[in-house]
Amino acid sequence: MLSSLHIENIAVIKKLDVDLSKGFTALTGETGAGKSIIIDSINMLMGGKLQRELIRTGEKKATVCGVFTDLSSSALEKLAELGLEADEDGALMLQKSITEDGRSTVKLNGRTITAAVQKEIASSLINIHGQNDSLLFLTKSSHINLLDSFAENGIALDDYKKSYEEYTDIKGKLENLESGDKEKNRLIEIYRFQIGEIDALRLKEGEEEKLEAECSRLRNLEKIQKQTSFAYRVLHSSEKSASVTYLLDRAAQSVLSISDVIPEAASLAEKLKNYRYEIEDIAMTVEGFSSDGFEGDPTARLNKIEGRLDAIAKLKRKYGSTISEILAFRNEISEKLDMIEQSDDKIAEYKEKLEMIKKQMAEKADALRKTRKNAASVLRDRIMDVLVFLDMPKVRFDVSIAPTEPRANGFDDVEFLVATNAGEPLKPMIKIASGGELSRIMLAMKSVLADKDSIDTLIFDEIDTGISGGTSRKVGIKLKSISKGIQVICVTHSAQIASLADNHFKIVKTENEGRAFTELRLLDGEGRVEENARILGGIEVTETQRRAAYEMIREGESLL
Repeated sequence: MLSSLHIENIAVIKKLDVDLSKGFTALTGETGAGKSIIIDSINMLMGGKLQRELIRTGEKKATVCGVFTDLSSSALEKLAELGLEADEDGALMLQKSITEDGRSTVKLNGRTITAAVQKEIASSLINIHGQNDSLLFLTKSSHINLLDSFAENGIALDDYKKSYEEYTDIKGKLENLESGDKEKNRLIEIYRFQIGEIDALRLKEGEEEKLEAECSRLRNLEKIQKQTSFAYRVLHSSEKSASVTYLLDRAAQSVLSISDVIPEAASLAEKLKNYRYEIEDIAMTVEGFSSDGFEGDPTARLNKIEGRLDAIAKLKRKYGSTISEILAFRNEISEKLDMIEQSDDKIAEYKEKLEMIKKQMAEKADALRKTRKNAASVLRDRIMDVLVFLDMPKVRFDVSIAPTEPRANGFDDVEFLVATNAGEPLKPMIKIASGGELSRIMLAMKSVLADKDSIDTLIFDEIDTGISGGTSRKVGIKLKSISKGIQVICVTHSAQIASLADNHFKIVKTENEGRAFTELRLLDGEGRVEENARILGGIEVTETQRRAAYEMIREGESLL
């Protein structure tokens, strides 16, 4: 439920904080006191837009913050789906701010979220029903979901959807195969050309790196030969000067010649000999660099390697950035080619499978239709009973269930129909013109469906519009009845409704230093009597009106 609400710098509201309770809460106040601003603020919190012109004059930012507790299982599941969670106390704080330049930010438990995520979360927390909101609630697309919720079709619907998903998958594959011989032949020609072009090169994993390394050596062959030749001559063999190995031999002999005088000279001479052998090995290895892997004409070999690398580069531009990707692409189109070439067999296989799945799906859809028809009959009777209670005895309500092509939720087209006057045909609910009738029909539906709805907070904005005092009382009784299971908040001008509330707030607008301020005051017993008497009365509140208000409150306390 919505446990607390904070509104700051929106129109006449400078700063408003209110703690809300379970049950039935009424908000009343004089015209212009700011009731609509409170509803607009909650709408903003739920993802609706707030014009920056509504930011209080002189302020740079407006903020609305709501704290929700006792979250329903559906709300927690929605949070989990979005990768979010409630705080350690199981609470959720949703906040939206808008600045004077029109920029807005949304946070959930201090974490910034997108407007799209905000709307998804809000849809599982609150429903706001004004006359315009009722139109959204009564759109045809929502009717099948409402009926399934009432019928408790969740498990059966999930089972049907699995078959439907399999059906659409196989149907899509079949349609692709049957797209036409011309397209099929075109694809066969393209795939065969691509496979042939790739196969012609006989690509091997890792060969490009090896070719590039060899190409680099061939391009630098002259440099390699020149430098290795010089190194070899210096280290091991030179006609013009003494090489390193020659000098090491001479040095070893010289040091060895004094070993009879200096014994340790023998070990030093041995080290010099070892160094001489290592240098000789290095010289021979370096000499080999100039000829390793370069059999035949180096220029011809370089041209051949560059030609292959160029051919690989052309394939990379077409089929992948690496040889691995090219080969993977080749395998993929090979599978597609096999499927196309075997399409006649596949088509027959898919058709047979499609018929089998369609039969299973039809059986599940038929079971759904039966539960829907049974539930529709019960729903119709219950809503009719409520409409009679709400002084609409001539209104007829029915549920139309017509067969249709397979859909994600069955083979049924569901629509709620209403006739508001005797002798009139049943029509779609969306075409009802009277706001008062629409509000009461919507209330009748909510009262019947309340225990099936996963949303735990309902807000009704002036549901008493266009109805008389006696009917208003009955509307209030229904609101109080709904509030036994969920939180109900109602903005009303009717004392017949407000007097039934468990909690009654008065919206008051005051002035201070030439500026208007709106605040919410929780009324005590005497305050409730006075406010309900004001709503009942004229210019001046009389004792008769106070007694009438007191009796209505007393009567409301004894109800339910």
